[in-house]
Amino acid sequence: MTVSVSRDSALPEEDLTLLPSDEEVAAYARNGWYLTRKLFTDEEVDELVAASERFYAGERSRVLPSRPPRLAYWRPEDGPVQRHNDYIHYESADIARILRKPIVGAVAARLARAAEIRVFQSTLIYKPPIAGEPSNLVPWHFDRHYWQSCTSDDMLTAFIPFHDCGVEMGTITMVEGSHRWEEIGANDSTARHFADRDNDDLERMLERNAEHNRAVVRKVPMVIPKGHMSFHHCRTYHGSGANVSARPRRAISFHLQPGANEYRPFRLSNGDLVQYNHDVLVRRTADGRPDYADPEFCPVLWHNA
Repeated sequence: MTVSVSRDSALPEEDLTLLPSDEEVAAYARNGWYLTRKLFTDEEVDELVAASERFYAGERSRVLPSRPPRLAYWRPEDGPVQRHNDYIHYESADIARILRKPIVGAVAARLARAAEIRVFQSTLIYKPPIAGEPSNLVPWHFDRHYWQSCTSDDMLTAFIPFHDCGVEMGTITMVEGSHRWEEIGANDSTARHFADRDNDDLERMLERNAEHNRAVVRKVPMVIPKGHMSFHHCRTYHGSGANVSARPRRAISFHLQPGANEYRPFRLSNGDLVQYNHDVLVRRTADGRPDYADPEFCPVLWHNA
């Protein structure tokens, strides 16, 4: 296995074997997804579970200074639906400490071929063990659609389950190679989050784009052992199915940005600016734009000098 790592990196020697090899980086570029080695210890994963339970019970290390208009934020009164809580890396210091383990950023940097990786967003997810719960179904989509205010086309996401996670639990599923497709049918609606769009429309969009690219839709469920995680490219179609197991599916969706990413104005056909939740929270750059390098909300996860 060949691994190229700068000796200026902060990784301990024993972690170097956890990085993706050159061949695996090439496979990520080809397939749009990657399954890691074991990056978290069992104790670290168990602490994620415990910290998430404390969060659901009301514990906060700090709270957001304001509530963005499109914030996903489950509350107990919302009931037994699929839970999504954005900015978990901001509001829970215990979760943030584990997520910011250097090896996670180093793996992301290898895959994105970037010298620096910053946090972009993180969402705590709880998919209840209710086979027929409609909110458990996540339709086919790719993340770049609702990151139109970003300049980077190399952003990526780590899906981090808190346990062994397979098909029965409704694991994340990738459409292999879809990040390399030429897209057709994009319009104002594609800048909206998948939760605001019709599931059937999203399914048809996947089929139309596959047909346009003369591609076979190969759906690959990520079977992820405890302590491992998957990564996917920001243009990789993905979704997830029902949780038909007897236990909740607990995870974090950890969105990451290369160091070169920054805000850009992106307008819809009516002239309205696309707005991401960060835009009302982060500090401003010298020229007045939202600063996607604000260390309070988008801290550096990895920097390879």
